Amino acid sequence: MSRYDSRSGDPSSYRDRRSDSGFGGSVRSSSSKRDNDGGGSPKKFDLDGLSHFEKNFYVESPTVAAMSEKDVEEYRLRREITVEGRDVPKPVKNFRDVGFPDYVIEEISKAGFVEPTPIQAQGWPMALKGRDLIGIAETGSGKTLAYLLPAIVHVNAQPILAPGDGPIVLVLAPTRELAVQIQQEATKFGASSKIKSTCIYGGVPKGPQVRDLQKGVEIIIATPGRLIDMMESHHTNLRRVTYLVLDEADRMLDMGFDPQIRKIVSQIRPDRQTLYWSATWPKEVEQLARQFLYNPYKVIIGSQDLKANHAIRQHVDIVSESQKYNKLVKLLEDIMDGSRILIFMDTKKGCDQITRQLRMDGWPALSIHGDKSQAERDWVLSEFKAGKSPIMTATDVAARGLDVKDVKYVINYDFPGSLEDYVHRIGRTGRAGAKGTAYTFFTAANARFAKDLINILEEAGQKVSPELAAMGRGAPPPPSGHGGFRDRGRGYGGSRPWS
Repeated sequence: MSRYDSRSGDPSSYRDRRSDSGFGGSVRSSSSKRDNDGGGSPKKFDLDGLSHFEKNFYVESPTVAAMSEKDVEEYRLRREITVEGRDVPKPVKNFRDVGFPDYVIEEISKAGFVEPTPIQAQGWPMALKGRDLIGIAETGSGKTLAYLLPAIVHVNAQPILAPGDGPIVLVLAPTRELAVQIQQEATKFGASSKIKSTCIYGGVPKGPQVRDLQKGVEIIIATPGRLIDMMESHHTNLRRVTYLVLDEADRMLDMGFDPQIRKIVSQIRPDRQTLYWSATWPKEVEQLARQFLYNPYKVIIGSQDLKANHAIRQHVDIVSESQKYNKLVKLLEDIMDGSRILIFMDTKKGCDQITRQLRMDGWPALSIHGDKSQAERDWVLSEFKAGKSPIMTATDVAARGLDVKDVKYVINYDFPGSLEDYVHRIGRTGRAGAKGTAYTFFTAANARFAKDLINILEEAGQKVSPELAAMGRGAPPPPSGHGGFRDRGRGYGGSRPWS
């Protein structure tokens, strides 16, 4: 039995919401003792009238306690875990060491997980201690469960929702697709605790979302705009939120959500627990975190330097804008074998135009971008996931949070506006230990990215073409776009397989 389930004799345990309706044991709030990690004193908030809540649930297991400092150092080194902060807990090596309730462990077993990922191994003890947390790890690293399972533990410690109460856990995400995926995990792992969750995002009718909120949900996963709409319409409130997650914080800032995030956070009690999750840590995200987090732990998986997944083969072809479509068709002829191919464009208009042209030329392509209705986006994703339409064009709305298994190829038809977006785009392939390949069209207009792109390629052990190397040194690109993908791939003979 988990130590969190022995509630009768343990005054610090949390209540099992599945069987009773009373308050759990003793409750304490560490809000007044929080230190501002940035130096100086935190703002003074009036917490009078706010009920206390429990947020420290971590008890180190004997196995973890027995790890020497050398053991801990070797484990972190082997799994590329870097930590910052005061009193950082040791990482856990297996699920039982975390002390999750038995019903959570059962769900983990059902999912077929063998051992915690690096972000989970270090992030779970940090999150369960109730401290603010910054987690930096690439997409596909298991960070969703790194914050969701502690969230379930947190919810189970709080009083049952009363009529009119808003959520206990709020997860903010930049895109509808990511929000939906998070909610699927929350539903799966929260079902055994009878924890209800809902997904709040724009582009769909409000009715079903409003009904969920009226019934009462412990966990809300939301995009910022629709959540503010629901708050201003008095369909929900954030008075009871004590566990706040910002997922893909860097992406939310890229998309201009800074004012909305600030507005939402201003409605949440200041002694909450806040968890920031991001694949990168640009200055803008760091500045926002300094305002919202106190005395946080920080865990970084891999290097803080921007780098690509080493399981992805990267090819960069120097082309002119007018050559792109013909290059794309030749590339598809080389690689098309029924595998899923994701093609990224910069604009919604470009997405639609290229998709239309591909379909006219006999290629099974569909597109997804922000102007599509949610129903259409869901349908396109389902067709792509099922392999019925193995080619999908997308804007950056699909670059993060899109978790489609077996995407074999990513093609950057347009180079993105930042190197971070490049890494995230190509990260749609090579997931969960699989291999993948990324092809990128690079034009003279992209020359300012050449030097940093070369660094990413070299760090991942990829070949750098002479043309790209020359651009990195400031030389003008070759006029005809030398090089190409056909000589790197398989030759293609015969008729087009999808015509």
